[in-house]
Formats: sequence, C-alpha cells, structure tokens
Amino acid sequence: MDAVNDPRADRALYRISSLAGRIDDPREALTAILTVTIETLHAFSGSISLLNPDTGKLEIDVQHGLFTDADEVTLRLGQGITGWVAFHGRPQLVTNVAADPRYVSIRKEVRSEMAAPMVEIGGQILGVINVDSDRLGGFDEVDLALLIRISEEATAVMQRLWQLRHLKGKARQLESLITIGQSLVGKLEQQELFDTITRDARIITNTRACGFYLYNAPRDTLSLISLTTAASPPLPAPEWAVSSCLLSAALHTRRQIEFLNIQSPEFRDVVDMPADTTLRSLLAAPVIYENEVIGVLAVFTDHIHRFNNDEKRLLAALASLGAVALQNSRLYSRVFQSEESLRKNEQLTTLGLLAAEIAHEIRNPLTVIKLLFGYLDLDFPNEDPRRTDVRVISEKLDQLEAIVSRVLNFAKAPSSLHSRWTLNDMISDTVVLIRLKLAQSKIHLRFEPSPQPVVVEVHKGQIQQVLLNLLINATQAMNDGGKIMIRCVTEKRGESDFALIDITDTGHGIPEELRAHIFDSFLSGRTDGTGLGLAIAKRIMLSHYGDITLLESGPTGTTLRLALPLVN
Repeated sequence: MDAVNDPRADRALYRISSLAGRIDDPREALTAILTVTIETLHAFSGSISLLNPDTGKLEIDVQHGLFTDADEVTLRLGQGITGWVAFHGRPQLVTNVAADPRYVSIRKEVRSEMAAPMVEIGGQILGVINVDSDRLGGFDEVDLALLIRISEEATAVMQRLWQLRHLKGKARQLESLITIGQSLVGKLEQQELFDTITRDARIITNTRACGFYLYNAPRDTLSLISLTTAASPPLPAPEWAVSSCLLSAALHTRRQIEFLNIQSPEFRDVVDMPADTTLRSLLAAPVIYENEVIGVLAVFTDHIHRFNNDEKRLLAALASLGAVALQNSRLYSRVFQSEESLRKNEQLTTLGLLAAEIAHEIRNPLTVIKLLFGYLDLDFPNEDPRRTDVRVISEKLDQLEAIVSRVLNFAKAPSSLHSRWTLNDMISDTVVLIRLKLAQSKIHLRFEPSPQPVVVEVHKGQIQQVLLNLLINATQAMNDGGKIMIRCVTEKRGESDFALIDITDTGHGIPEELRAHIFDSFLSGRTDGTGLGLAIAKRIMLSHYGDITLLESGPTGTTLRLALPLVN
C-alpha cells in the first residue's frame, strides 16, 4: 500500500484542511494538527517544533505525551533527528532510535521515530512534525509517506492562519497609528508630546522600552528626553556629544539602525543607552521633518530579537508621525506667540489712536485760545512784569500746538509703508498664520479667491491685523468647531472699483442689542474682551479709504465685509 491509496489519508487531510475555516489561533491549530497526526499514525507521543528566526533554533511549540517541561527544549539545526530534518529539509524514518547516533532522548520509552519538515513555497523550513512509538519498527515507509502529506497540508493551513493573523495585526496597527496620529495632533506641550510618542510606540511595537532622543544641531548633541519602559528606570545623563553616541549612526546616515545585543561587551561604554540591564535588542529610526533631522526614536526588547521588515516599517511610520506632531507643536507655539504679539500691538495701536483722538480734541480749543489771545494784542511797557507773562503764555501755546502736531503726525501710518499687494496672496498668507489654531479648534476654513488678480495699495501689516482679528473673533464664536468662508470679489462703486472680502462663520452670532455698536470702542460681548479689536479694525479700514461693515448675523452665523479701493 502507498500513501495515495492509504485509507487513513483522506480523513486525516480533511480534518487538517478544515481547521483553516474553524480556528483563528495558530497555536490551537497546531495542537489540533498534532492530535490528528498522532491518532492517524497510532503514535505514542509527538511534537511540532518551529524554527525561531531570532535564535536560529528549533523550539517545541506544541507536544503530546512528552514530559511537562518539553516545551522548553530547544535544538540547534542538525542536532538530533528533528534538527537533522530541519537542517537538510528531508524526512526521516528511524525504526530503532538506539541505533541512530543522531537521536536525542526526551522520553526514555521511545523506540522508533518519524520526522517530516514543514516547508513553505520557496523552500524555507518553518518547522518539523515529529512522532514517536514505544515499539521497535513502530512505523514503516507508508506511515512516513502519510506523515509527509500531513506535513504538507499542515504547512499550507498554518501559512493561511499566519497570514490571516498577520493581516489582522496589520489592521490593528493601522487603527492604532490612526488613533496615535489623532492623539498627537492635540498635544501642544512638547514634553507631553514626547512622553505620548514613547508610550504609544512601546505599546504598538510590543517592546520593553522606547526612548525619544532630541538632536540639538547647533551644539551637535543628543539628549534622551523621554523614556517609557515596563520598569521605568531613571533617565541617564541629559545630554551627550553626538560623536560619543551609539545612535549617531542613525543621525548621520538618516537610516534605521539595529543592534542585536546592546549588553555585549563592545557596548559597555556607550553613553546614550538606558541604564536597564534587561534591555537587549535595539531598533532606532531617525525622526526627520522636511529634510531636517529632529532626533531618534528607539525601541528596545528584553530578549535577543531580529526585527523584521514590518517592524521596521512600523517604527518608521511612528517616527514620521512624531516628526509631524513635533513640528505641529512648534508651529502652534509660534502661533500663540504671534497672537500674543498681535494683542500687544493691538494695545499699542489703541494707545496711539486714543492719543490721536485726545490730541485732535485738544487742537481745536487750543487753536481758538491762541487766536483769541492774539486778538487781545496785549502790549505792556518793557518794565511791566505782565509783558513777560504775555511772552511766556505765547511760548507755551506754541509749545502745546507743537506737541499736538507731533502726536497727530506720529499716529498716522507713514505713507512709505503702503505698497501694492495682490489681495488673494495677502489673504492666503494670513490664513497660513492661523491654520493651526483653526485645526485645534476643529474649524474648517474655505477661501474662495477672486477669479482675477486684485491689487490694492495698503499697509500689509495693518490689513493682516484686521483679517486676523476677524478670524480670531470667528473662532471664539464657535466653541464646538464649525466653518469659516472667505470670499473675495470686486464691485463698482460710482467711479471707483473696490475689492470686497466677505468673512462668514457658523458661530452663535452677535446679540441683536450689540449689532449697531460693534465698532464702538470698549464694547465687547465677551467677558475677557477689551472691546477694541473691531474699533481698531474700523479705523484701519477708514484710514485706507475703505470700510468694514456687518452684513448679517444670527444664530447660524455672522458675515462681515471688508472693502478696499483697487489700484487704478
């Protein structure tokens, strides 16, 4: 009888092939395969050993009938009959193990043994299926042929299960990366961001520890600013020269680096490794944003491990997410600084405008006083003390007039700062300044530029101040997110052409009782507002021979319109 005609084959192969549709867990499937094999071949014991890619050794994954600790047995390739089969990729039938010098005894009652390799397409050895008998000659060539067919079917089933498990793992990793990316976007404080990156990276890579090393290009130093481990040992010294760091290779080559065992003697004096003697293998990826090296993200295992390509791609993706998140944090910090600077400039502008108003109000009565004083034509003799008083009064009136003139001239924007700008570009530049604040506030901004170039002659900084003020007001009116629309068109007004900029938000609107007075000084609908922003915006627009008006406002949103004359 041969294996093709063996009545045991069909049932055994069917039972094994059906596992792919019934079982998801590979270890459970291996256990079922071994059970089928032992029952079909009437074996007394058996095992399935898989090749560990990290150690290059065979490790018993499942066993039946062996001693309790058999799972801890490992064999080098070529060691024992099982190791010989794995090394040569050929099945073996040993009718008397005592006469075979390759045999390594695991259970003393064994008298005969069979082993067949599990070989994937392409010739790669995955493992070995081994069965034992307590009788001499317990197996024959027909049994060996059947074991080979069982091994082939088992390999196909396990590959499908491993692939399915791999795909599910990939799906989970993708979901985790998306979640991590969404989480990192909201981290604005840098230390919190670094700690989140290392914590999430350690979890998703299933490693012992993860560290973020920040690179300081001007000083050419590296510092471990965040370390997340299972044991959380203390951080080492905060900063080192790059030339003395093991991770310098990742910085210089801008590629991932891998070390199999950082506890070996040649790494004993490395300064940038965590002070944790349980750490073994290291994989590090450079953190790069727009060709600028920001730092290094490194993961550590607590056992000797060779990182595969999937793990390397995963760490590279995490490093890229970290780079974008860090850059986002830095830019957002700059936005906050710009906003603070804008508010300070707004206060200074307000003081200047108030000073100009006061000076303007003083100048009129001062002019009247000076004229009336001149009309009095007071002329006293030289020896009369009142002659000196008249002279002093006249000098002080001239001095007051000069002070008022200087204040008014200072309050005016120098005409040399006015220049021609394309309005679409100016609005786009302003949107860039506030885009991170919009993202943080979950606000979507849409800009519809004018279909043709629109040129205005303005003080760019002042017009951008107006735009920023309106956009910030809009974000503060949408606490739960929303939309902002900026639309730019042109309109003929009499003999002049004007550019119209409509800014529409989906906020809660302006209270009806405030709408007629929103451009008045010191009027604010917010408890933390100064009531100066729109008043200043109004004055700036009027100083440019334009205007700002409220088109409409209600529970569904507000629209403000800016008008600027076009360059002829």
